Amino acid sequence: MLNFKKTNPVPIEEVEPAEKILKRFVTGAMSFGSISGSAHETIAIAMNRIGGKSNTGEGGEDPNRFITLPNGDSRRSAIKQVASGRFGVTINYLVNADEIQIKIAQGAKPGEGGQLPGHKVSGIIARTRYTTPGVTLISPPPHHDIYSIEDLAQLIFDLKNANPSARVSVKLVSEVGVGTVAAGVAKGHADMILISGGDGGTGASPRSSIRYAGLPWELGISETHQTLLLNNLRSRVRLQADGQMRTGRDVAIAALLGAEEYGFCSAILVVIGCVMLRHCHLNNCSVGVATQDDILQKRFSGRPEYIVNYFNFIVTELRAIMASLGLRSIDEMIGRTDLLELNREIIPAKASQIDYSRILYRPELPEDVGRYYKVKQDNTLDSVLDRKLIEIWGGCVKKNLPVRISLGINNTDRAVGAMLSGEVCKRCGEGVLLEDSIVCKFDGIAGQSFGAFLAKGITFELEGMANDYVGKGISGGKIVIYPNRKVDYKSDENIIAGNTSFYGAISGEAYISGVAGERFCVRNSGLYAVVEGVGDHGCEYMTGGRVIILGKTGNNFAAGMSGGIAYVYDEDATFKQRCNLDMVELEKIKESDKDTIYHLLSNHFKYTNSIKAKIILDNLHNQLKKFVRVMPVEYKRILEGAKIEQKLDIAEDLDG
Repeated sequence: MLNFKKTNPVPIEEVEPAEKILKRFVTGAMSFGSISGSAHETIAIAMNRIGGKSNTGEGGEDPNRFITLPNGDSRRSAIKQVASGRFGVTINYLVNADEIQIKIAQGAKPGEGGQLPGHKVSGIIARTRYTTPGVTLISPPPHHDIYSIEDLAQLIFDLKNANPSARVSVKLVSEVGVGTVAAGVAKGHADMILISGGDGGTGASPRSSIRYAGLPWELGISETHQTLLLNNLRSRVRLQADGQMRTGRDVAIAALLGAEEYGFCSAILVVIGCVMLRHCHLNNCSVGVATQDDILQKRFSGRPEYIVNYFNFIVTELRAIMASLGLRSIDEMIGRTDLLELNREIIPAKASQIDYSRILYRPELPEDVGRYYKVKQDNTLDSVLDRKLIEIWGGCVKKNLPVRISLGINNTDRAVGAMLSGEVCKRCGEGVLLEDSIVCKFDGIAGQSFGAFLAKGITFELEGMANDYVGKGISGGKIVIYPNRKVDYKSDENIIAGNTSFYGAISGEAYISGVAGERFCVRNSGLYAVVEGVGDHGCEYMTGGRVIILGKTGNNFAAGMSGGIAYVYDEDATFKQRCNLDMVELEKIKESDKDTIYHLLSNHFKYTNSIKAKIILDNLHNQLKKFVRVMPVEYKRILEGAKIEQKLDIAEDLDG
């Protein structure tokens, strides 16, 4: 409905060169799992060739793609997405990013979670997402560590600690009031804000969402740009728009409404062969674009050159429009709504009385108010505790010595361990350090995100207590927390760690001598943990690992749990009333579980001197009868199927 106004044109030779404009183009989030590996790699190669960025989408990225190909091409996606499921979000994933994007919602289905059916979870996807082949993967509707703008600011801070050189962006959707939310995001020190329109989306989105949820990106980007301008925040963040962008004209309108970067998704899939069958979730895409079936993937015929050519056409059209408007650069275009006008001839009769003036409103502001990105956000990373840890570790590494560090800690020390883990991963690689290569002993009260993304080989021991988000995204490290040795209260009756501990845990160990808050081990992929009690929603959406609860749980335990096993010490036989049985079964401890329980309890006692662990270990044979095994139904089916297959293989070998 928008047209460009006639103005004084400039020669096209004076317009910003195509190579510079192409760097502003990105691809929307297309997760490896939703589309095939071949399609995903083709898109990444093409975007790296033109200097733009591709987005991993939710689901991690195969580390093999970080290696440059012999011909110089790179399959690495520059934008790594962190979504509510936290699948594959390891410290190695984060340090190999130019941009880390927090996906709050998706334009085609705002407020809804996601689900990758078990039949699409192939072996390589399971490895990339650190889960089990064949097990359904559920992404919660919300991020369980974001319930306020302050929580979002904390996650931004966590990610900037993990990779200080990457910019952090936040994906919002085009909805009424998104400008107010974006203002909070800018104040939370995000570097870029994406406004996603409702016209895009995947073939796997519910039909009702595609038709009725979300709004056009034009409305969202206009509101966001204006709100940020009126609050003098626009110069601190970049704005990006996506949601069915297809042409240079779309890019020009987005720029004039306030966007600096432009995302393409569905159009790129069409370029590499998608025919919009819209049954991506069924795993039977006949052109090999959105399937994990090996035979169907061979039908994929897309090539990076097709995408490169497409974007060359886009930028050619865009530069012609810029020249016709008398504009020489993208920055000159940002927010120039005075160059747009309504085309009333194509407005439907039902919409003829709507006032569209607010979309094209251009605030009258002083000249010193920035109208596009100019000022770098203050990351406040110079004084974090990890700087001291890295300095001590760096000196010991040169001498090839193990590191032992003892420091005090207080609740203003946040995300301790994230920057150290990132530095270890950059210098040494993923999973190279031996266990306890770096041991840090802290005394006091740790701030939020203690041990976030902790890398393998690093052990954090805390004598005291910790706030929320302990061990978020832990990537092979070890965390031990116990009360101050001078206190005389019972650890199993007092809270020692806050809410949402070990959210999105990848692997490692945790021993908590005390009670943790709500949502303990949400979306755990592979952590082995012991804790002496948890609040509501424990082990929610868990897909792997083992968790021992040596005390009471809150309500709704194991909701959405599709993998891993939890062992609950049910002393008073009331646990069943508090467990969500929709996806799990409660069983007695099996012979195969005893070694795991004994090993974890022994470690728990060794590291924390837990009285509760000692009582159980001293009479383990009888105490095991009080444990309840929480077993996901689907996970059990997969494991039993694997056992049968193994027996058949053994039988075939014997026959042979």
